[in-house]
Amino acid sequence: MTKTILRALARETLPVPPIWMMRQAGRYLPEYRETRAKAGDFLSLCYNPELAAEVTLQPIRRYGFDAAILFADILLLPQALGCDLWFETGEGPRLSTITTAEGLAGLKPKEAIHETLAPIYETVGILSRELPKDVTLIGFAGAPWTVATYMIAGRGTPDQGPAHAFKAADRAAFAALIDLLTDATIDYLSAQVEAGAEVVKLFDSWAGSLKGQDFDDFALTPAKRIISELKARHAGLPVIAFPREAGERYVGFANATGADCVAIDNSVSAEWAAENVQKDSCVQGNLNPALLVTGGEALFSETRRIARAFSGGPHIFNLGHGITPDADPDNVHRMIEAVRG
Repeated sequence: MTKTILRALARETLPVPPIWMMRQAGRYLPEYRETRAKAGDFLSLCYNPELAAEVTLQPIRRYGFDAAILFADILLLPQALGCDLWFETGEGPRLSTITTAEGLAGLKPKEAIHETLAPIYETVGILSRELPKDVTLIGFAGAPWTVATYMIAGRGTPDQGPAHAFKAADRAAFAALIDLLTDATIDYLSAQVEAGAEVVKLFDSWAGSLKGQDFDDFALTPAKRIISELKARHAGLPVIAFPREAGERYVGFANATGADCVAIDNSVSAEWAAENVQKDSCVQGNLNPALLVTGGEALFSETRRIARAFSGGPHIFNLGHGITPDADPDNVHRMIEAVRG
């Protein structure tokens, strides 16, 4: 029998939606914290295929999700292109910055990425062998705009101001950076598929700060090119796109890019997305991650409401963003029971 995630991505309406969670392998789980301590630090964990596979498998063992998503980070790609990358404890990632055309010229060509990223493909290979046969393996990458915002600012920013400033000061150089990231992302995701990923997801976490023509040029067009090329290389490959906080621009995004599924955040209602987005594609989402911290009746009722809202079409149940480190692991069980019960 075809896996439930693949059935939903083929636009089948299922009586019970398949379920997984963004960041399901992570700090809210004690077993993850133990494995990360064994690895030494976050990047060492990402580049250790055995341990990265282990943390990917942990939530599958604990919860029985319908999909596992490769454990890695969207910033491994800029590191493979020649950026310095490190993590500040308690603060998050830091990168050497690209703020000029000259800085862009100093990056490596896309052909060079596989030397650095080879351990990630090895992790995918381990998972494709070790996952239960009914669990779908999802590979992923950051979308070019989102990755570029980190490369330009050297860190996450609340408004992506440095990237917008670079775009305004030298649009041609900025577009060249997006083009490089688009080409490298195609090769990176293609290598994940060759290693065993069955689905890929494109995370555009900061898409919502792009407006008008900028959204078309730097969120929609790169996604379309990535998806088109991946499907040309890998016939039948399903792709999930997540242009987070796109709002009204969620409408038509699947048709415009070729995505099989649009993941939505929790700033839009499930009812609105069912009416406006689900008519074109599978929809993934969109429980507020804060409810996995607070739990209670609100968690149960919101989970049921979302599943009910999307029950008339293809749906993958997920969160509106990643689960947070302060989430209660028992609340994840309660969410799953509300979906499947």
